[in-house]
Amino acid sequence: MISKKQAKLVHSLEVGKYRRRERLFVAEGPKLVGELLTAKFSPKAIFATPDWQTESNKELNKQSSINIISNNELRSISLQRTPNQVLALFPLPEYTLPSDLGRTNIVLALDGIQDPGNMGTICRIADWFGIEDIICSHETVDIFNPKSIQATMGAIARIKIHYCDLENYLSTARNLGIPVYGPFLEGNNIYDTQLSTNGIVVMGNEGNGISASISNLISNRLLIPNYPAGRITTESLNVAVATAITVAEFRRRG
Repeated sequence: MISKKQAKLVHSLEVGKYRRRERLFVAEGPKLVGELLTAKFSPKAIFATPDWQTESNKELNKQSSINIISNNELRSISLQRTPNQVLALFPLPEYTLPSDLGRTNIVLALDGIQDPGNMGTICRIADWFGIEDIICSHETVDIFNPKSIQATMGAIARIKIHYCDLENYLSTARNLGIPVYGPFLEGNNIYDTQLSTNGIVVMGNEGNGISASISNLISNRLLIPNYPAGRITTESLNVAVATAITVAEFRRRG
């Protein structure tokens, strides 16, 4: 049984200011909740149907008391169109942002990404390619937005997301000698350009690309060329697709 107070809390977390006030976010579905529990995220509450309490979840179930609810109750609190067995509330993780990320490895920086689906997909791409940190401008969509968090498919359990003044952070990185990369239509062909095994890769807003203030801090401008050269083609790549291509090339070289 779920109380009106609990239901009200869950629904309030769809809004950013309440997530920040309560220091909680919502995760739904066996995949996402399971990944977070496996990564030792400690839930404040779990609401699950009897179907979720299968033998495969036996060890996970020991980690927290579970509120067993009906499918109708799950539908009443779910923030998704198609609720799936379990909904959990987790504390927002708190990470320290080192001033020298990118000195010894590749990290991503997001400059004003707005689409929750793109945000979640970029998190999954980072996880796939072994990138453990993503630095975000304050204008970038909240990764703990319900749509973003679901789109991570559990990758958020292994990726540290940092929100900061991105311009100041990249300025400091440049002063530390950390290379800063970014895609531009007038950049150098990524397949012909020397790439380092460390640095910060900046990806820009879906419609406007990398902002002017951040562009001034890019030390290495890259181009993902279309094929064949000179052919009339689509105007641009989706930012998540461009991220995957760019990061894959860094990893292929490394």
